[in-house]
Amino acid sequence: MKLGDDSLFADASDRIESVTEFTRRVKTLLESGIRPGWVRGEVSNLRAQSSGHVYFSVKDAGAQLSAVLFRGDAARQTVKLRDGLQVLVYGEISVYEVRGNYQLIVRAVIEDGVGRLQREFEELKKRLADEGLFAAEKKRPIPEMPATVGFITSPTGAALQDFLRILVRRGWRGRIVVLPAKVQGEGSAAEMVAMLQLAQELGIFDLLVIGRGGGSLEDLWAFNEEPLVRAVAACKVPVISAVGHEIDFTLCDFAADVRAETPSAAAELISSHFVACAERVAQAGDALGERATRARRQAGERLDHARSRLRLLAPAAQLEQGWLRLDDLSNRLGAALRHAVQAHHGELAQVRGRFTARPPELRIQDESQRLLSLWKRLQSASPASVLNRGFAIVRDESGQPVTRRAQVKPGKLMAAEFADGTAPVRAE
Repeated sequence: MKLGDDSLFADASDRIESVTEFTRRVKTLLESGIRPGWVRGEVSNLRAQSSGHVYFSVKDAGAQLSAVLFRGDAARQTVKLRDGLQVLVYGEISVYEVRGNYQLIVRAVIEDGVGRLQREFEELKKRLADEGLFAAEKKRPIPEMPATVGFITSPTGAALQDFLRILVRRGWRGRIVVLPAKVQGEGSAAEMVAMLQLAQELGIFDLLVIGRGGGSLEDLWAFNEEPLVRAVAACKVPVISAVGHEIDFTLCDFAADVRAETPSAAAELISSHFVACAERVAQAGDALGERATRARRQAGERLDHARSRLRLLAPAAQLEQGWLRLDDLSNRLGAALRHAVQAHHGELAQVRGRFTARPPELRIQDESQRLLSLWKRLQSASPASVLNRGFAIVRDESGQPVTRRAQVKPGKLMAAEFADGTAPVRAE
């Protein structure tokens, strides 16, 4: 294909990318394709910024690599960087797209003198892992509410104080037994193994914690020694490994049942279930208190009501009520009697007034005259008076008056009564 061939540009037009797109593709390939790891070299071009970030290069005879140690990671390092220092750095690759440069984001720095220890660490870790010493199925659950916890550590170290301060602040109510041992230097691993054996012999612990504060790889090396690692894995009591800072790993972390990032994190892990239960108990206590208060108030109201009813039903109260009703009825009876007497007095006064206005003598005289008038009327209407006026009364044989003509039959015997006597008659 010739350089001037138009088909070359036609084929390439579909693959044209902007600088940003191309750099982003490179960034993706590098960051996803290269895993974090350790790099050995010499520090050069060291620049510490006011922000706390540290920029430098790691170089050897054949190449150099840009590196950055950000402020948070820089504050945790125990190695003081300087130009010319031989170091081992751990980090991941990153691409700064603005300049198209790749660099190493450093997370940990150790002097190259400990490179041998790092290799020993990796070799021992691989060998023990191949034996199955770190297998997940061998891990035992940590008790949620341990009553007695043993802490294998230096009794004078800051890790113990941080551990206890967290437990006190969270109000944990268990018991801590410090099993003192060296955690750094010659013989420290043997002392910690002895404390593990003693803890198992005592048989009083629900949980063991083994650990210390952060430090360099040499400082933490006792927790990588094979006898201690095997003792932690074989311990019959559940073990939490709490060694160093978040980025520090020891073989005891892999052998223990649980790894805590720091001793303070171990204290939080131990007390977490207790704190949750305490909160639930507090909530239940508040609810119980509210219900008890409500029940007490309701019971008090019922008691007051019952007391009122009892007071009303008591014999003395009944007598008092009876006396009250008696007094009321007595008052009502007295009032009714007084009213009746007053009414009768009024009627008597009216009768007396009428009697005084018309004395009996006058009434007797009036009644006598009325009686005489009635007698005269009676005499004028009597049969004798009628007979005296010339009338006669015809009676039949039985003496009954004959009042109709139809009662008279020819030949019938009758009697005619006159004023001076009776005469027999016969009908014709």
